[in-house]
Amino acid sequence: MIRDIRYQAAILHNGQVLLIQHKEHGNGHSYWLLPGGGREADETPEQCLTREVHEETGLTITVERLLLDDPAPAGDVYQRFHTYLCHPSTFTASPGMEPEPEASAVYSIATVGWFALEDETQWNKQIAADPLTAPLLRRIRAALRDE
Repeated sequence: MIRDIRYQAAILHNGQVLLIQHKEHGNGHSYWLLPGGGREADETPEQCLTREVHEETGLTITVERLLLDDPAPAGDVYQRFHTYLCHPSTFTASPGMEPEPEASAVYSIATVGWFALEDETQWNKQIAADPLTAPLLRRIRAALRDE
C-alpha cells in the first residue's frame, strides 16, 4: 500500500456529508472522519476512493474532482490528505470493514452518519470538537462556496 497520500471522499447528498466513526479496540476511543485510505500500487486516485468508500460504507460513488490538498498532521502515517468531491450513486450507507489486518487490529468502523455541512449545530459534540474533522468540514464548505 502506498502511504504518501490519504485519499478521502467528501460524499455530498442533499447538503449533507457522510462521515464514518472509527472506534479503537484497546481504549474505546472513537472519532469521526471522511471515508478513505491509501492507494494500492496499480490504482488511480478515483479507483482508490471507489474501493475505500465501498469497503467502509457499502456505497457506490462517482468521483467528481479533487477539492482539497492538505498536509497531514505531524506524526501521521500519511504525508498529505487529498479530499475529493464525490456523489453517491446509492444512498444507504452502513458500517463496513477495514480489510487491512494492521488497521483492523487497532480499530473498527462503528457507525456511519450523514451530517449537515452548512449547519454546525447539527454536528454532534464529538465532531464539533475534533481538531481535525471540524476544520476539514469547514474547509470543504469554504471550497464549495468559492466555486
